[in-house]
Amino acid sequence: MDTKAYDIIKRPIITEQSMEGAEMKRYTFEVAKSANKIEIAKAVEEAFGVKVAKVNTLNMLGKRKRTGRYPYGRRPSWKKAMVTLTPESKTIEFFEGMV
Repeated sequence: MDTKAYDIIKRPIITEQSMEGAEMKRYTFEVAKSANKIEIAKAVEEAFGVKVAKVNTLNMLGKRKRTGRYPYGRRPSWKKAMVTLTPESKTIEFFEGMV
């Protein structure tokens, strides 16, 4: 099956903590739950034209939410990937104005 880079990379994570990592060429993305580290690295290299040094992943459990007088519901679980670029690689321009 031929998957595109944006089938694997769903969205960037823009938080205060992830922006501190962007200064050290470490970027955070929400990715497809079925994607492995090798597929994530290839997708980031293809989408942004950079060189990936390392990928760390986390499976994030969905939060419990109240639904009125009914039992608790749950938000969907998702996967987070922290991608570290090589020192000689260029930065990802999307994150430039956020810092």
